[in-house]
Formats: sequence, structure tokens, C-alpha cells
Amino acid sequence: MTHPTSRIPGRRLLHSPGPTPLPDAVLHAMSAQPMDLADPRVDANIAACETGLKRLLQTDASDVFIYAANGHGVWEAVIANLTDTGESVLVPGTGHFSESWAVQAEALGRPVVRTPWREGFAIDAAAVEQALRDDKARAIKAVFAVHTDTASGVTSDIGALRRAIDASGHPALLVADVVASLGAAPFAMDALGVDVAVGASQKGLMCPPGVGFVAVNGPAFAVAERNPSPRFYWDWVRRRNDLSYRKFCGTPPQNLLLGMEAALGLIFGEGVDAVWQRHTQLARAVQAAVEGWREGGALGFFAQDPASRSVSVTTVTVAEGVDVDALRTVARERFQVAIAGGLGPLTGRAFRIGHLGDCNPAMILGAIAGVEAALVAQGVPVGSGGTQRAVMSLAGH
Repeated sequence: MTHPTSRIPGRRLLHSPGPTPLPDAVLHAMSAQPMDLADPRVDANIAACETGLKRLLQTDASDVFIYAANGHGVWEAVIANLTDTGESVLVPGTGHFSESWAVQAEALGRPVVRTPWREGFAIDAAAVEQALRDDKARAIKAVFAVHTDTASGVTSDIGALRRAIDASGHPALLVADVVASLGAAPFAMDALGVDVAVGASQKGLMCPPGVGFVAVNGPAFAVAERNPSPRFYWDWVRRRNDLSYRKFCGTPPQNLLLGMEAALGLIFGEGVDAVWQRHTQLARAVQAAVEGWREGGALGFFAQDPASRSVSVTTVTVAEGVDVDALRTVARERFQVAIAGGLGPLTGRAFRIGHLGDCNPAMILGAIAGVEAALVAQGVPVGSGGTQRAVMSLAGH
């Protein structure tokens, strides 16, 4: 096996579902020297990011607050602003990431109502509606829903959750985590009736990790204004300010924001509809490959309903005896394709292929062929040609 530090010609393909590859334009934008905070270019850059995020989120009715933080950081911002200690939230089960958000809320003293997670399936909107109907005291303040769970590769129907909340007659706010879906799949915040959207930079937005953001509509902001919970860095009320230093509770992460402005420019330059179509095309190619591989009997789809399989990441289950860590090492070090392993309850049971962000057909074919080579090298039966099926999918056959 090639030693990890040896020089291999060419470029290693990064196909985790985050972080994702960075376009050259984003790298170049981030290479600028930082600016003093009075430089008008600072405010212009922040405004471009705020405006671009609102456009991508399809919201005219929300404030955008940007943090030097990852997705877990903006989860905490939502918890701190919308609830006080002892107030409850409902977290519909989607797998690893819904459970992580629930555990984080509990660690901050917020009781959590969970709806059951059925492995391989999307959020059960009927269970959410029933849980809200059962909350006669209206103790639940918000529903925290993960749009695309990066661990399971399943995308849930946020519109169905809005309808479930409305049907229950419950006043709970709807919060959607779009970390793994924004910039890859359609998400219309205002039309869906989402009160708060939570995102991060390192996936479909084609930026490095380190920037998290929330979009907050009027009713949600009003809840934050009334919320007595102690907070400072995360506080939306404090951050609603025209001064960049106040917007960021300190110095903005300038170079990361310069990269984000460049990335948003690339997305809008390509056209948002075209970006969504490209992600659908690439996801279908990966799914075609998995259809071929699973004929060998050792691999399969974790997401059971084809309609819920995300355009961001495909989670591939493995039979007992397949060493996922060894497979990933061979794929990365020998065939130069970096893929992700299973998370939480899927640890050791699955691997994940990311196909979002700065990705095109040639890159996805390279990833699929590299993974197939690693599977063959590890003695995993792969059926009758996953790579060929991906080629046919991309060719329109």
C-alpha cells in the first residue's frame, strides 16, 4: 500500500459529504489580505453574503445572522435564542444528526420530545402531528427538523412537517437544518413556512468549514426578543446591527466570507436551477452504480424509499464482514478517492459517497471507479459493473 505521505501525481478526489472540494475562484478569493474594519469593502462583503444567502434560501422575510462557527455552533444559536432553560423542543427522528441536535439541546437544559426513527426512512410527519396534539400544555416551543441527514443520506419533506404543525393547531416554530441540502436541493424558506433555517459553509456552498448561519423570520425573532435565557455571542437581538463588529460579536471571519461571496457568485452564475439539476444528475449516477454493486449481495442502499435518497450524499450499506475502515483507507491511499464512513448507529455498517458542491460528471465517474476498484481490491463482490451503469446514466441511457 502507498504510504500516506508519499507524493502521488494528480489530485486526490474528495467525496465526503463535507467538507467538499473548493473551486479555484473560492481559494483565490480567500487569499486576499485582511482589511481593517473601517474599510468599506468589509461591509460590502458581509452584505453580499447576507443578500446571497437570502436569495439562495428564497426568503424575503428573514434576517440572516452569520457566525464564525460550524453547524453545531448554529444549532446552539437556535437553542439559545428560541428557548429558555426548561422549555421543550420536538426533534423528529432522522438518525445520527437529529439525535445529535437533541442531545445538544438536552445538554443545555432543554427537555426534548423525540419522534421515532425508522431506519432508512424519512421523518414521519404523522408522528410529529400526533406529538404536538399530545402536548396539551403547549410546552413544546419549536420543532427542530433535519432536512437532509448527512449520515443516512435521506431527505425529508419539510412541507409535510409544516402541514403537520398547522393541522395540530400547535404554535411551535419550525426550524429546518439545511446544512447538507442548501446549494444542492431546492429549499424555499418562505414558501415552506419555515421560521428559522440553519446552514453551514462546507457542503453545497463550496467553502471551507468555519462559517455557520441562520435565517430568522419575524415571529421567530420576536420569540428571541422575549426569551430571557442568558446568551451573548449567539444573541440574534444583539447581532441585529448595522456595524460589522456588532453583527459578528467581534471581528468577522473576513477571508472565509470573501470565499463565501465568491462561491455564491459561482452558484448564481451557473443558475440555481442548473445547480439543482446537476446535483440530481450526479446523484442518479451514483445511485445507478450502487444498483449494480448490490447485485453482488454485499452492498445496498440505506435509504429505502428512492424518492427520499438525497442529491447530496449516498449512504451504502455493507454486509457483515466488510471492513469499512480498511475499504476507505484503500480507496483513499491507493486509488486517491476519499469517502466517508458510517456515523452513529451506522458506524461500521456503511460508507458514504458525497456528490455535492463543486462536482461534475468526470469527477463523479472517477470517484465511482475508484470506490469500485477499492471494493474489488478488498474482495467485496460488486455485481455486474456499477461504473458502467453510472456511465450509462450520465449518457442518458
